[in-house]
Amino acid sequence: MAWMPSRCGSSAAEAPATKADDDSFLQWLLLLIPVTAFGLGTWQVQRRKRKLKLIAELESRVMAEPVPLPADPVELNNLEYKPVTVRGHFDHSKELYMMPRTMVDPAREAREAGRISSSAESGAFVVTPFHCDDLGVTILVNRGFVPRKKVNPNTRQKGQVEGEVALTGVVRLTETRKPFVPENNPERNHWHYRDLEAMSRTTGADPIFIDADFKSTIPGGPIGGQTRVTLRNEHMQYIITWYGLCAATSYLWFKKFLHRTPGM
Repeated sequence: MAWMPSRCGSSAAEAPATKADDDSFLQWLLLLIPVTAFGLGTWQVQRRKRKLKLIAELESRVMAEPVPLPADPVELNNLEYKPVTVRGHFDHSKELYMMPRTMVDPAREAREAGRISSSAESGAFVVTPFHCDDLGVTILVNRGFVPRKKVNPNTRQKGQVEGEVALTGVVRLTETRKPFVPENNPERNHWHYRDLEAMSRTTGADPIFIDADFKSTIPGGPIGGQTRVTLRNEHMQYIITWYGLCAATSYLWFKKFLHRTPGM
């Protein structure tokens, strides 16, 4: 029987090399976690800057000097959140109700920021056709907020202004239904989002919509100024989360791979 040289020594020498290769691969693989978290945190910083800029632009639009409502509806596409002036009279017999809604109150919303529940009273926005005498068109005007017990117009007859009035309002464009928002129910006159085409078909008005300003409020009527110009801005939370994850995983990676105890 021929003698064969033993390979035990060779196998023993290859084992540490294989383990070192595995550790090196794991080291660089795990480094992807803090690097990716840092990249996502930086991305959120940039998104927050853009969101704050957009919010500032919207606020400046709302505070601009009002201009007469243009005769060409196409011009309205570039005027969202811009204040316009109109003159005419309401048709209270065709009111629409956007509900449920709460009254826009920045002071209350700032106090209750972060709370699970809110003390705001639920109600509706009253949307009323408004015939513009000078333009010869009928538009939709969000007159403002009424509590639920005042949705029925018979409970607020003093607020059903008659005759010609001059209004200032903010132009709003149509909305698409967001996830989890119920479908509009024209039969019950419950509108959950601003679908101008459907609202126009129901009332016979043109698909032009404005939010009346607070100065339009009269005793017993809806409370105007229900334009919410703030946008959802949770980027700071994401920034803290991603940078925090980056810091934590960077520390763990450093402790494991670069700061090993001698003899380990």
